[in-house]
Amino acid sequence: MPRRRTSSSASSTAPSAAPRNRTPQPVRVRRRSFGDFVKAFLAFVVLLVLVVGVPLALATQIGWPLPDGAPGLDWLQREITVKTFLNILTVVVWFAWAQFTACVLVEVKAALSGVGVPGRVPGSGPSQLLARQLVAALLLVGATAASLTPGLSQLGQSMEGNQKPSVAAAQQTPGIFAQQQEQAAGTASALAEQAGQAAARADGAAAAHGDTKYYRIQPPEGRHHDSLWEIADRHLGDGRRYKEIFELNKDRVQPDGSKLSEASLIRPGWIMEMPGDARGGELVEMPDEAPNVSEQVRQQISDYARTGDHAQGGGGSGAQGGGSGAHGGGDNAQVSLPEQRPAPATPATPATPATPAPSTGQDHAATSAAADHSFGLPEALLTAPLLAAGLLGALGRRRRQALWQSALGSVGGRRGMEPPTPTGDAQDVQDALLVGADPEGVRLLDRALRGLAAALTAESRPLPVVYAAWMGGNGDLHLQLAQPAGKPPAPWQLGQDQTFWMLARADAERYEDADTAAPYPGLVSLGTMDDSRLLLNLESVPGIVSLGGTEADRTAVFASVAAELATNGWSDRMTITLVGFGEDLTPLAPNRIRHLDGFEDLFETMSAETRQRRGALGAAGHDSVLTGRTGPAQHTRWAPHLVLLATQPSDEDALRLAELAADAGRLGIGYLVGTEGTDLPGAAWEMRITGEGKLLAPLLGLELEAQTLPAAQRRAVVELFTDADPEHGPGGSDGPGGASGTANTPPFLVDISEQGRPAVYARLVGSYEIIGLDAPDDDRSALLHEALALLLLHREGVHPRVLSSALWPRGVTADVRDALLERLRAWLGTDPDGTPRLATDATGRLTLAKSVVSDLDVLRSLYYEATQGRGVGSRQVRGRLLTDALVLVRGPLLADRPEGRYRWLTHEIIDAQLPLLVADTGLALSEFHLEKDRAEKAIEALNAALRTAPADERLWHELLRATHATGDPDRLRALAADLVGRSGARGVPPRTEALLDELLPTWRDGVAAAG
Repeated sequence: MPRRRTSSSASSTAPSAAPRNRTPQPVRVRRRSFGDFVKAFLAFVVLLVLVVGVPLALATQIGWPLPDGAPGLDWLQREITVKTFLNILTVVVWFAWAQFTACVLVEVKAALSGVGVPGRVPGSGPSQLLARQLVAALLLVGATAASLTPGLSQLGQSMEGNQKPSVAAAQQTPGIFAQQQEQAAGTASALAEQAGQAAARADGAAAAHGDTKYYRIQPPEGRHHDSLWEIADRHLGDGRRYKEIFELNKDRVQPDGSKLSEASLIRPGWIMEMPGDARGGELVEMPDEAPNVSEQVRQQISDYARTGDHAQGGGGSGAQGGGSGAHGGGDNAQVSLPEQRPAPATPATPATPATPAPSTGQDHAATSAAADHSFGLPEALLTAPLLAAGLLGALGRRRRQALWQSALGSVGGRRGMEPPTPTGDAQDVQDALLVGADPEGVRLLDRALRGLAAALTAESRPLPVVYAAWMGGNGDLHLQLAQPAGKPPAPWQLGQDQTFWMLARADAERYEDADTAAPYPGLVSLGTMDDSRLLLNLESVPGIVSLGGTEADRTAVFASVAAELATNGWSDRMTITLVGFGEDLTPLAPNRIRHLDGFEDLFETMSAETRQRRGALGAAGHDSVLTGRTGPAQHTRWAPHLVLLATQPSDEDALRLAELAADAGRLGIGYLVGTEGTDLPGAAWEMRITGEGKLLAPLLGLELEAQTLPAAQRRAVVELFTDADPEHGPGGSDGPGGASGTANTPPFLVDISEQGRPAVYARLVGSYEIIGLDAPDDDRSALLHEALALLLLHREGVHPRVLSSALWPRGVTADVRDALLERLRAWLGTDPDGTPRLATDATGRLTLAKSVVSDLDVLRSLYYEATQGRGVGSRQVRGRLLTDALVLVRGPLLADRPEGRYRWLTHEIIDAQLPLLVADTGLALSEFHLEKDRAEKAIEALNAALRTAPADERLWHELLRATHATGDPDRLRALAADLVGRSGARGVPPRTEALLDELLPTWRDGVAAAG
């Protein structure tokens, strides 16, 4: 069973040079000294003089410095006297007093409210620092000073140092994300109680341990939870020493009867023995400190101290006991690894299917990668199944769009039926996408999330806040909630605790498409841990997510996040704003990605959007965008928005951004900000990417194999999309319409003369038949036929890993793949000159000899020769070639392929290429016949093409014209009625409607009569 890791979130209010404490800590309260009272009295006197004395002195001694009336022109000609200088100086002093007074009011308000960081008075600088120090000193002796003005009791500190939150502030006011504050009296009471708890560590173990130091785990407050990493970081100077604390306390019985069994699972109220070099005011040295403790707490520490000699004893029963404490606090902001279901069925979980569950794309990629590093495909995409699937799907849509735009003549010249063949890095990246993609995983994730939203809507329940989703190696989906949300709707089940909802893959496969908005469009893959893939919901993070590391490593993570969110299948209307990088990523999704030049543009844009969303939520009566995505209120204004800021903002800009992001989780806006250090104001979660590709978030308990898109792969991906764009790729707007050229030349031309008869001929258009080869063994016939079909559709060559991933989507070992290739070579044989018909080119890709031909190759070659080759100069040759081409069309591609095989066709665009090629052939043959007024022959050619391309509007237009040319109005009227009936509820397309008005003005009367 993978280890479950419980983690803690982090927040911040201001930059600081020293490591910050982001979790609640026990507070050791010292008594107020005489010096504190003197300091507070002096602060009061100084404030009184500056705030009250200065204006009184100015008013009584100098008077009003400004003119009594509007100055005239003679005012500029007066002599400058000493009084003039005094009046100018008085005005300056009045302005300085007003600024200082505003600073005092801001600091007092912030201190009394205890919420967030004080606002900055423009241009204040040292004035606000002085005001802050005076207010802090004045409040120092108050009952609530420790919580109202944390860290400001020492005069002379820098502003940055004064903004550093103390342990009391970290416990009561968790950064700018706190939603409410305790009253002053309640705070003082809580601090006194904590002081008593800290003092209770003393007497019980005095005899046995002498000066042993102990720490008591504090209860969570808001989203903050103590962790061993933070304790070690504060008191041992290095968070990585948390293992020492763990070893000292492992399996020792805690006051609640449970045991510490995993370093990530600790409970409030537990006692931790600390290493001897631990330091810090929060620790208690036994037995002399904190004598005023209750007998119960004294006895607990004493009992715990006696278990020290058995710290290495057996017993792993604490695992279950510690689990519940991980999520004891409400509204926690933690990410934990879910417990995976065991392979055999247990009474607590439904039995898994007898057949092994399909593995995810990353499993296949990992299996293949171990044996195939020599092929050189980029591992970053091989191990990113969801990202690869999204990019591959978006690329296919772009290429289909380019084909249709080319066919309809809406963009530049004709590109032909083939997209440009990628080369170099672009070819490697395309192969990596084909190998690594897991479209089935994307489909199941999308259906599962939308199905959950539909089920909750049917039960009139709101969507719970989800921090993360985990896709397990067994295909199960785990959602980690921010807080318990009751029993999930079937077929979802409760996971390891109340904050996990789990859906088995077998149940996810039974989901149908749901007509509902995507509930969690901000989910994005960050990496893998313990065979589970983490998708963090950047939209729900209560503030900013910061990412540290080198610029190149950060940008690789940012590019992966942007590319996946721009192309995935589970996000609706996603907007991605890139700042400081990624201008080249726009071609991936021009409608989703936008690029801003700098922080000021970002702040202006997001401030306006934040205000708009707050107002829209208030007007709609929603608490958050989640309630706007369920039920009848689904609206575009609840669409997600993710901001990726690659460069660290300045301190002032960081504070502005933190204030802007304080309410972002409720508004459906996520912020991912790059930082060169480890300290970013307003960061709810902090992560760091290492040079080894590890994504670390110690306070969250995460150590992931990061998902990245390095610069070289990013450029290659963008090249694929740019080449697919009809306005930029070959044969686009730069080429003349209909002109011949290399852009219209098929990638493989065959000799269509009698002398060019192939040795092996495969019929793919229609039922699959092979001529020229003996039938292979029945057991392997299906695999060999499928492999040959893939090679025939890619004359440019097929990477061996692409071939294996197409035939075995669930993964295959290298020896099985190599055995198939040997059988395929043996089956295809050699040409008469001894040349093998299956060869390997210089890049390692598999290619077929020219003697192995398909009817699709012949069809392309015939059309090319008729329109751009020999048929251009000979009408007779053109007619014969076009007729022969149309005869080859016997139905859809691979019409009789068995169910469950040839799934790789979903990645191809042949389903769009073949109908367009057939339509072009039918149109060219129709034009050939109409030139000689042979309308019936033209109609026959068009009807033959419509059997393969029934949705091509161009064919219907030509069929209407050819029918009109027969001079039979009844026949034209019948065709118009048939066309209207085929149009259904969408109605007749505008251009078809205009053509009918021209050819048959009375067609609407026939439609009305039929209706």
